[in-house]
This record gives sequence, structure tokens and C-alpha cells, in this order.
Amino acid sequence: MKLGVVGLPNVGKSTLFNALTKNRIPSENYPFCTIEPNTGVVQVPDDRLKKLADLYNTQKITPATIEFVDIAGLVKGASKGEGLGNKFLSHIREVDAIVHVVRCFENSNIIHVDGSVDPIRDIEVINLELILADLESVQKRYERTSKSAKNGDKSLLKEKELLEKLLHVLENEKPVRSYPATEEEKEMIKGFFLITSKPVIYCANISDEDVNKVEDQIDNVRKVKEYAKKEGAQVVTICARLEEELSQLTQDEFDLFKEELGIKTFGLEKLIVVGYDTLGLISYLTAGEPEVRAWTIAKGTKAPGAAGKIHTDFEKGFIRAEVIPWQELVEIGSYTKAKELGKVRIEGKDYVVQDGDVMLFRFNV
Repeated sequence: MKLGVVGLPNVGKSTLFNALTKNRIPSENYPFCTIEPNTGVVQVPDDRLKKLADLYNTQKITPATIEFVDIAGLVKGASKGEGLGNKFLSHIREVDAIVHVVRCFENSNIIHVDGSVDPIRDIEVINLELILADLESVQKRYERTSKSAKNGDKSLLKEKELLEKLLHVLENEKPVRSYPATEEEKEMIKGFFLITSKPVIYCANISDEDVNKVEDQIDNVRKVKEYAKKEGAQVVTICARLEEELSQLTQDEFDLFKEELGIKTFGLEKLIVVGYDTLGLISYLTAGEPEVRAWTIAKGTKAPGAAGKIHTDFEKGFIRAEVIPWQELVEIGSYTKAKELGKVRIEGKDYVVQDGDVMLFRFNV
């Protein structure tokens, strides 16, 4: 599962990516510095793992991960191939959700492609280009489907009807994700590979001077939040430049810095957690003396499917799962005691795994 980091040139995309992945990639002051997408695998912050590791006295902790892709900056006209538009659009089609970085900071030393800082204008430039790209794609598909549906094929007629609705949405300059699709339509839309059907997180990139301010007191951030609210999107406020500097610290230095500032969670950690949630992912946990580990699954996954994440044999020969919420296990103090108290549940094939379940699988192959 991939999150694509997008935005206009010089809004802080590559700086944010540096901070996320602790990789040094160019983030110079000129458009199109990022041409080919850089990819990084990022650990998902999870305090539960440390608490379970303390319980089992293990040093090996394996957190869940997600992938971020830094995609070339987009400009007005990208849907017609302006700038690096064609590369941008092909790369963004391959991600599962979008992190839209919006410039909310003033800095005369960093050129803005449109000459001034206006977050809503910037958002609308990118959103319109993505809508225009999808509109062209849907129009072509509609023409093909209309011809094929003349034979009366019910599935093609359904597709034609849905495409007509999506054309109406896009022609009104609205993203596909704003269309209230039924479950059946959602499955059909997945097969269309439309950019604006992907969920979006808006990342408001602020200046160092605004870091300690209340978010709603920062005018540009407030504007982004109001815009995002209309389409049900989440907003994460972050100072990418500061977070990039922090990413170069050792873990001990970083923890000390957090303690001195009295900050529980930095914007970067929030972005990763929100991104994980936006992708529709949760983690179940396995715990023991050798290792404490988070396993990534989609929300709604049943026990055999979760077992298959560890090994396909676990899913094929699934018998049952022993389950306890991580909080209960930590409070009780040991798995053995939890079993004695009857707190460990036995679940079968139809059990839908919950975020934070500590699980032990029984199987036979």
C-alpha cells in the first residue's frame, strides 16, 4: 500500500519525504527537482509494541510499515502534458492514497511558481488538473462502453450508467471521491483507476515561527482545514523543514528534544498514523520473548486472512485463534495469567480481527 506525496513545486514535498524516510534526496529551490519518484518504507509509530516488549522482556520490536512515494511537482496544464505532467499523472495512478502538501509558509528565498502564497489556489490548481485527467479517461471509457453495451449486456449497461454519473461529477469540477457510490459501484470504480477516487490527506506545511501556535490561529492552515472539511478529508499540520532536521538526530537526542519541548507527538508521526488509517489499515500484534511484532491487515479482515500474513500455511490449516486486546494483556501482566482468568478468547474462522488484538494462531497442515 502506497501513499503518494504530491503538490506544486517548492511547497516542501521532498523536504517532507526526507524527514519521513531519513533519506537525503535533493530538495533544491527550483521546480521539478524530483523527476523520478523516490520511494521509502516508513515505520508506523506504535507505543503498544514497547509496552508489550517490556512485558515479555524482549529487545526485538518489529513495527508495521507503509510506503511513501515522492512524486514530481505538478503545475497548471499538467493534464495536457505541461511541465512533467505526464510523468506525474502516471506515477500518481499507482498509489493508493494521496498526501497533498500545501505551502502555508512565507519565505522570500523560496520561489513560488505563481509568485505568492495562496493555499486554496494551490490546492485547486492540482485538484483541477487531476479532475481534467480523470475526465479525459472517463470520456474515453464511456465511448468504448457505449458501443459495446449496444448488445444489451447488463454489466456493460451498468458500467455505462455509472460512467454517465461520474462524467457529470467531473464536468462540475468535483473529484470522483465526492460521488456517493454504492458498494457495488465502489468496486466498479476501483477498476477504472481514477486519480480523484483516491482518498486525500492535506498536509499544511508551516514555517518554524508558527510551530508553537494554535493551528486555528494560523490563517493559511485554517483555510486548508475549511476546504478539506467540505470533502471530508483530514489535515495534518507540519513544519517539514524542522522535522527534516529532527530526523537527523539519534533516537536519544530526539526523545530528549521532545521531552524538553513537552511535545507528545510531532506532525510527522501524526501524518504516518493518519496515512495508515486513510489506507484502511489496522495492526494486530504477536508477542513473545523472541519478538513483539505488528502485522498489517485491511480493516474487516477475518482471522484466517490475518494468520496468512505470517505464513500461507497458517491460513490454509487454520483451526482457531487465541485473542486478547493488548491493553488487557498489559494490565494483567502475563499471557498465562490472562488464560487462567479466562480473558483469552477462542475465535474461529468468522472472527473479524480488531486493531490491537494480540493473537496466537493454532493450525494444522
